[in-house]
Amino acid sequence: MGQIRVNKLTSTLFAGVVLTTGLLPAAAMAGPAGDAQIKALEASFASAVAAKDVDAIMKFYSPDVLVFDVVPPRQYAGAAAYREDWKALFSGFAGPVKFEITDLVVSTEGTMGYSHSIQHLSGVDPKGAPVDMTVRLTDVYRKQGDVWLIVHEHVSVPVDLATDKGDLASKP
Repeated sequence: MGQIRVNKLTSTLFAGVVLTTGLLPAAAMAGPAGDAQIKALEASFASAVAAKDVDAIMKFYSPDVLVFDVVPPRQYAGAAAYREDWKALFSGFAGPVKFEITDLVVSTEGTMGYSHSIQHLSGVDPKGAPVDMTVRLTDVYRKQGDVWLIVHEHVSVPVDLATDKGDLASKP
């Protein structure tokens, strides 16, 4: 397994990641080619989320993925558990959703990579009320065979410590 360069982002990543239908080959091991493959993966992921296609979304995750999401439980161990989280999320929307990934930063080295981004999801709930949420996301990828898969995802929002409420509309 390759090693990831240690820097502030990597330290934060390991102290504390959203994806049409095909997976991208990871023939290039690292650097700009690997970075470009993961950026393309994230664009495909965004299309799958906008389509509310859970099957397509799950193709981006390793079967043994570990996810820390903003909603309980504390963690989702494995793709099967995380699939249920995606189903629950989409059940909170009536009709189409709008999804975008911004501020995407990607780094790869060897067979490992990571990204962090801001992700925004909006639409209406089953009663017609607007739903609008913005999260911070960090993904860790591992090249498995000929594809990059997400092996760890951490979704978070800033929390107002005075009120103990998450800020789903956070701005920089």
